[in-house]
Amino acid sequence: MMLIAEVVHFRRCARLAPLAFGPSESPRPWAMLAPGIRLLAAVAVAWGLSTLLVVQPKSFRPEGEVQPGKEQHLLIVLDVSPSMRLEDAGPTGKQSRKGRGRDLMRSLFERLTTEQYRVSAIAVYNGAKPVVVDSKDLNVIDGVLGDLPLFQAFESGKTRLLDGLREAAEIAKPWNPGSTTVILLSDGDTVPPQGMPSMPASVASVLVVGVGDPSQGSFIDGRQSKQDTFMLRQIATRLRGTYHDGNKRHLPSELVAGIALRGVQNQKEPWTRREYALMATAIGSFLLAVLPWLLEHFGTTYRPGVR
Repeated sequence: MMLIAEVVHFRRCARLAPLAFGPSESPRPWAMLAPGIRLLAAVAVAWGLSTLLVVQPKSFRPEGEVQPGKEQHLLIVLDVSPSMRLEDAGPTGKQSRKGRGRDLMRSLFERLTTEQYRVSAIAVYNGAKPVVVDSKDLNVIDGVLGDLPLFQAFESGKTRLLDGLREAAEIAKPWNPGSTTVILLSDGDTVPPQGMPSMPASVASVLVVGVGDPSQGSFIDGRQSKQDTFMLRQIATRLRGTYHDGNKRHLPSELVAGIALRGVQNQKEPWTRREYALMATAIGSFLLAVLPWLLEHFGTTYRPGVR
């Protein structure tokens, strides 16, 4: 119908060309494109509106509510061995290593949009036990990171950090690709040369955070214990992650920004037919509205009347 109307309009304009355009009997060159522009704009509007009529409407969620499937995950592997209760950490050197780890995580949570995140915690000593999985309540996580004697849930023995990392890989496996940050909080431990678990596709990054004095140790069970920076760096390297000495310094802003940026990127959604229909309707409507004004003022050089 639109094409037929344009053909009829073109024939009428051809008969009235001397009156409309003066002696040249033709408009400016660009105005010859007006029928095609008008036709394409009408098609865009018709397609856009008909598409919006049949596609599933999008519901907008309240601020702070995350669309299902778009959540980000923080998976904390917490060393709960007895050495983590030694009080040689923090800027003053009088804080327990576990307490220092809690302060580091509190600082991280304060700098993230926590509504986007589900936080899990795994306790590791001579084995690994999930404590909390996918919690929205940071108070629960804070309690786990606090003074709970979680080491009592294990039999005495040597710390096996690889068990905690292996458990983290299993928990994170079903989550969306690139949605997880694994954080290991520990004062270090001897790690065998083999057996390092491979992280699944859901794990975007691994952050190894050391606590405890790295230079001066404290005695426990007849041996000297201090932060084993060499071993923690080795774990981070083998997992293609990052090591940070958190004994006196909080997590640097660039590390936190990297975690936050992945959360923002994950919230971005690809364009669907709905977005293209909205764009087509807007552009088509704009062209149909502005084209008559452009033709009236800039469609011809002929200006009838007395000069």
